[in-house]
Amino acid sequence: MDLTAILTSVLTLLAGIGVFLIACQMMSSNLEAASSEKLKKLFSKASDSKLMGVGIGALGTAAIQSSGATTVMTIGFVNAGIISLAQAATIIYGANIGTTVTAQIVALGMFGGNSLSTSVIFSAFAGLGAFMSIFAKKSGPKTLGGILAGFGLLFVGLELMSGSMEDFAALDGVKTFLAGIGNPILLVLLGALFTAIIQSSSVMTSIALAMVVTGLIGIDQGIYLTMGSNIGSCVVAVIAGVTSGTNAKRTALIHLLFNCTGVVLFLLAALVLGLFDISYGNLFERLFPSAPQMQLAMFHTFFNTITVCIMLPLTGALVGLVSRMIPERTVPQESEFSLHYVDENLLRTPPVAVSQVKREILRMADIALENVDRALFMAVQLDFADKSRFERDERQLNFINRDLVNYVVRLSGRSGLGEKDKTYLSGTYRNIRDLERIGDYAENIVEYATTLADTSQQFSDDAKYEISQMKTLLHQLYDRTIEAYQNESLAALDEANAIEEEIDDYTKRMEEGHITRMEKGICTPSVGAQYLELSSNAERIADHMINIAKSIKSLKPNSL
Repeated sequence: MDLTAILTSVLTLLAGIGVFLIACQMMSSNLEAASSEKLKKLFSKASDSKLMGVGIGALGTAAIQSSGATTVMTIGFVNAGIISLAQAATIIYGANIGTTVTAQIVALGMFGGNSLSTSVIFSAFAGLGAFMSIFAKKSGPKTLGGILAGFGLLFVGLELMSGSMEDFAALDGVKTFLAGIGNPILLVLLGALFTAIIQSSSVMTSIALAMVVTGLIGIDQGIYLTMGSNIGSCVVAVIAGVTSGTNAKRTALIHLLFNCTGVVLFLLAALVLGLFDISYGNLFERLFPSAPQMQLAMFHTFFNTITVCIMLPLTGALVGLVSRMIPERTVPQESEFSLHYVDENLLRTPPVAVSQVKREILRMADIALENVDRALFMAVQLDFADKSRFERDERQLNFINRDLVNYVVRLSGRSGLGEKDKTYLSGTYRNIRDLERIGDYAENIVEYATTLADTSQQFSDDAKYEISQMKTLLHQLYDRTIEAYQNESLAALDEANAIEEEIDDYTKRMEEGHITRMEKGICTPSVGAQYLELSSNAERIADHMINIAKSIKSLKPNSL
């Protein structure tokens, strides 16, 4: 056995795996950037429908070419409380179907024979995509270039892996050794181990395809290696789940149990078929004669689809099982507060993380408005029964301000973001700061109310009425602001601008009314001072609200 030949083949295989992994990463990040808006809409439609969950998982994985990314993203949603365990399970089922697309693409690239190979044709896309990425001026063509380059490099890596397999196939010692590995369980374990090491079931499946096509292993050996890759692919989810909350751990366990169950069922079925001298290889050789690459790729799709069909009706039982295996634990929380909609795992899919940042900011806005309402109620009624809740929410606003900004900083540095998402994120820092400042002004109003109570004074009935009118205007402004921000509505922004101007005019009338009451002796100077400060703070609250609405202008270039 030629040692140099073996070493060359091993190094070529490693080179092929490296190129293939980089290609997958390039395709995934650029596909995410290109389909960011559709991806966000897709995952926002998660519902209690099992079929809907499967569809979302399959389409999402097919779109970004990464079942690992879809699974980790799902774990992030569960950990943030956005979707239930049952919904997460069905999305993971779908991800297993979506990941078979890669194997089908790779199998397609292995056709050609003596004619021009499809793999060579597809590899040429790497050059075309590279030229587009380098010379394109706009982000759209650059992203498309990245997708094409990744697609082409996929087949460059495949060619390198296939070449190494052909070299191995020429070595009698290697062929004899591999031929001796016929135990299905051992092959499954080897497939699982290799996939766990490289953290890519696509690479394992592609290597198995290359080995089958070059005759290095038989179709049945390739089938069992591929089945093992499904188990090994769970390592990404397990790593993500271990570092997260209880439900995230349960989701990772669902993924592992789902894939293991499918493998066990197919191994048992193989034993039954063996009694009649039938194997999976025999069946798929008959269905797709003279096309070993299609035989393995189609088995991969068949295996995952049938497993989903079996497990889908058992989702409730599976959720119940993992809930018993990983019970809720009452542990001291490190922090009184947490971010509800964002999660560390979502950083793996930046476009979806961006949409979750927006939801977190909207939640922060609701908390800020509630505190404004509480502050105005205390100022008018001098009733401080809700003051502890007010103080808690003020601390929560400060917490969100700090932690969400840190999250956005990390998210902004991720690849796979479209230009619009980058522009949106650059404006979120001020949005978050505006909302935190609204909370601060509400805190000032509570201090004015406390001063009045401590001195046994209160606002006049006319002043209380004006404050109630101001509160109504602030609510109107808030509604239009949120509509503008959430839907990027320029019409809502125009309405918000009109209401903000009305608030400016109303604060002037509040000052004039105060002076009139002072002249009539209705209000004392000390009460008047608190009233003027309150009206000034209300106006500043409106200013910060309109800042948030105006931030959508950067997302609408034609509006400037």
